[in-house]
Amino acid sequence: MIAMAWARHLPGGLLAWCLGVALQLQQAALWPMAAYVGVLLGTVAGAWLLRRGCRWRRAGGGIPVWAWAGVWAAAAFGITGLHAWSRAPTIAPALEGQDLEVVGVVQAMPQRQDVGWRFRFRIEQAWRWDAQGATQAVRLGTDLPSQVYLGWYGQGGGHDSGWNTSALPEPVKAGERWRWRVRLKAPHGHVNPRGFDYELWLWEQGIGAIGYVRTGRTDPPPLRLASTWAHPIESGRQAVRERLLAQLSPAGSGVDDAKRAGIVAALVMGDQAAIDRSDWDVFRATGVSHLMSISGLHVTLFAWLATGGVAWVWRRSALWGFQGALRWPAPQVGAVSGLVMAGLYALFSGWGVPAQRTWLMLGVVVVLRLWARHWHGALVWLAACAVVLTWDPWALLQPGFWLSFVAVGVLMATGSTSRGGRAALTAPAYSERRSRTDLVLFGWRHRWGACWRPIWGPFLGRHAKALLREQAVVTLALAPLTLLFFGQVSVVGLLANLMAIPWVTLVVTPLSLLGVLWPEAWHWASWALQPMAAVLAWLATWPWASVSMAMPPGYLSVLALMGAGVWVMPWPSAWKWLVLPLLWPVVFWTHPRPAPGTFELVAADVGQGNAVLVRTATHSLLYDAGPRYSAESDAGHRVLVPLLAQMGERIDTLVLSHRDSDHTGGAAAVLAMQAQAALWSSLEESHPLHALRPGWTRCLAGQVWEWDGVRFEVLHPQPPQDNRSKIPKPNEVSCVLRIAGQDLGRTGGLQGAALLAGDIEAAQELALVQAGLSPVDVLLVPHHGSKTSSSPPFLQALSPRWGLLQAGYRNRYGHPAPEVVARYQTLGIGLVDSTRCGAATWRSHLPGQVQCERTLRQRYWHHRMPP
Repeated sequence: MIAMAWARHLPGGLLAWCLGVALQLQQAALWPMAAYVGVLLGTVAGAWLLRRGCRWRRAGGGIPVWAWAGVWAAAAFGITGLHAWSRAPTIAPALEGQDLEVVGVVQAMPQRQDVGWRFRFRIEQAWRWDAQGATQAVRLGTDLPSQVYLGWYGQGGGHDSGWNTSALPEPVKAGERWRWRVRLKAPHGHVNPRGFDYELWLWEQGIGAIGYVRTGRTDPPPLRLASTWAHPIESGRQAVRERLLAQLSPAGSGVDDAKRAGIVAALVMGDQAAIDRSDWDVFRATGVSHLMSISGLHVTLFAWLATGGVAWVWRRSALWGFQGALRWPAPQVGAVSGLVMAGLYALFSGWGVPAQRTWLMLGVVVVLRLWARHWHGALVWLAACAVVLTWDPWALLQPGFWLSFVAVGVLMATGSTSRGGRAALTAPAYSERRSRTDLVLFGWRHRWGACWRPIWGPFLGRHAKALLREQAVVTLALAPLTLLFFGQVSVVGLLANLMAIPWVTLVVTPLSLLGVLWPEAWHWASWALQPMAAVLAWLATWPWASVSMAMPPGYLSVLALMGAGVWVMPWPSAWKWLVLPLLWPVVFWTHPRPAPGTFELVAADVGQGNAVLVRTATHSLLYDAGPRYSAESDAGHRVLVPLLAQMGERIDTLVLSHRDSDHTGGAAAVLAMQAQAALWSSLEESHPLHALRPGWTRCLAGQVWEWDGVRFEVLHPQPPQDNRSKIPKPNEVSCVLRIAGQDLGRTGGLQGAALLAGDIEAAQELALVQAGLSPVDVLLVPHHGSKTSSSPPFLQALSPRWGLLQAGYRNRYGHPAPEVVARYQTLGIGLVDSTRCGAATWRSHLPGQVQCERTLRQRYWHHRMPP
């Protein structure tokens, strides 16, 4: 009776567990730890009452399913809350920006940057200096987290004194103990609509502070104290990476050799940063990016091979006189051995979230097999979800979690119905033949069987049809989720995956792993990549190889996912035509646009730089393109290109106010993505960006145009004078753009105005005031709040409601200056700081409101700045 009740409530309980985790992740702030403990105690009491029997059971009706589901959901909520409390604390605000002396161990394999290294570091001891210059010990775990993320750049300290590529730091190795002077700050990332949540990523890693090693003239040189065995796996990974790169990409080798070496490194060690950005673009366009790192696919293959190999040896060991082979069944020994070896492989690959998730899923199947339980495939699928979310609740917010579990679920559903009919999906128990469904869950039958059949089985025939069908099913079923998460669907993905999955899985990856023991195999893996890379590059050049669309809302994607699921199921055709309308809104959804005569400003969160998107009813303009973060990264690739893609924007004009890199850093990426965009700038004739748009236009005062009833006017700079004795500074020629909407019946003339001021300084502000300035509702704060700008006459002439301030968190320039902030506050101007607001959205028909993305998306792992 108890077993039957357990079986009856288990599916609902597992689903409720997942929902409880999802509910806790919506909290904007963590409750006190005692509150979560109280929730768990309440669930224990509730479970005891339900178990002992309460009024529903005494009445003869049985215990409702919702009662048990509530207990499961509450337990998941409480455990996830306690899990969140166990995360590393963040650095105390008083220690941010202070010089600290620390001793600790490099935790993980460092990542090579263009001018240095980035690595995780566990602090063992830390000291600070008081006002008298005496050292004081810093309390770890309270004022300072023990785990931080550091950068070590060339001479000069990087962030404080600019980049100096002439003196790169010496190599850092995992497991080494170092002593150095560092400057730390709280984990703080950019928060943009549908953008990458950097703070969540740091939270998952348990990192409580980020910073860099100080290497200025007055700072003591970094000191390597010892090499330890604290992190042997990471040390081994780094040694293998160095051997691999030396083998495939020695000094003087070509760019193509370095690119292929990076792909092989990603397949062996999970070092995705080694893959060139241009290769990532090709992989995303062709839909094969999931293959180019240590994914669940590779961990499952490794487990499958290890299970089969150990089981084969175990069976034959009885013939060699080993009695243990007669006591423990070979399938169980093989399953446990495969799980252990897959875990070791996942650790060697960096123990990334996809590898952890796959190993836990495999563990669920192995435990069920050892337990001799034949659960239905859907129940195994739910159990795997619950176990993964218990281990890593924040995986629920990652696209990989949804893509992998939905793909597995679709393969199970379509494969099961094709073999056993619809009744097999609802059968309470397995037959021995049906027990293989747990292998289907992780692709041991579907994915790997499909990969091996074309090689070892008959060519073409039903095996090839099965492979084609399974890949088509996954492609169609995941299309809505791909649109939701990435705003892009690869049209050639089906063809590319049919070629790439067996080639990468059965040829390139095994050769890459074999190279750990026999380095010559790495050359074979590199050669095997050449034809595949050529085919993928060719497919990526096809017209409509990938289609970018505006990212639909979540509810539309859920409906489309349901519709796609019905289409891939072997159900009557009439049902499929009935659900076709569910797909229509996702395919043709567009981001809402302003009404004619009004406009919208989106001030992107790009750090220390400017980037403002201006949208009218049918046109878009981008004012500045954000900063360049390093030689390998800029605001264009990291923020603006994804932002424009998820909104489905095709910008008409890109305005670059002046030449400083914090305004032009992402321009090349934006222009490459937006081929139709015209370029306006005040840059010199010979600037490299002008080569991307030979027909560029110089912005000059007096230029006026109108889009959809919205007036655009350039107020500065003035036309150059022929007798000018000196070349003006870049800030002096910043393009100043005034935007004004139509009258909405509240005031006479134009209203709903904004002024985008670039980096003009007090002299240019005075000239604009003397020329005549009309009041505006919104001002893009000049020069990021520098004390050389935002002069009182300028602010008084404009009298804006809001000042949009775009500056980096704890930037090295000290923007915004305290006296400038006080000036805005004195004049009653609301200052919207990107470090506190994230991306800010203002609409001309609602001039008194500013929408802050950080407020809308606030979760407990996000950094909270003091008032």
